[in-house]
Amino acid sequence: MRFGIGPPGRPAPAWTTAEWFNTGAPLKLADLRGRVVVLHAFQMLCPGCVQHALPQAQRIQAMFAPQDVAVIGLHTVFEHHAAMTPVSLQAFLHEYRITCPVGVDAPSADARQPIPVTMQAYRMQGTPSLVLIDRHGDIRRHAFGVEDDLALGAAIATLIAEGARTAAQGRWSPA
Repeated sequence: MRFGIGPPGRPAPAWTTAEWFNTGAPLKLADLRGRVVVLHAFQMLCPGCVQHALPQAQRIQAMFAPQDVAVIGLHTVFEHHAAMTPVSLQAFLHEYRITCPVGVDAPSADARQPIPVTMQAYRMQGTPSLVLIDRHGDIRRHAFGVEDDLALGAAIATLIAEGARTAAQGRWSPA
């Protein structure tokens, strides 16, 4: 595994969200094909998310061209449900100047299951979680906890270059 990137072939599940912030319309993973997707799952009361993961997402968004990389936040609430309402999240995003699109992970239909739908589908262990999805929609890196900026940047750059090589060889076209 070079730069912590796994081989292609594991399609990323669709996101199931209840609401979106910082975007004019709900986003679907399929709409982002042709770009590397950096999915940052977080909770606003998670210290690792606030201190490390969200600032990292902002740095990634500033570093890479939007036609190459889409940074998406996923607010995935599995505890403290009463404190993490959409109104609270909207204020949090404003105060922390989070400008990337942020989806609110849909709660499970089973009231006994506190883990939201997308968090379950991606088998996330908690927050912060990071998922790198290549230009074809395959999961190439899945991590729980704080990620090193340099290693993550190298992984993203590798996926961008990989897509460019594939396009140059005529096997992929960013339609």
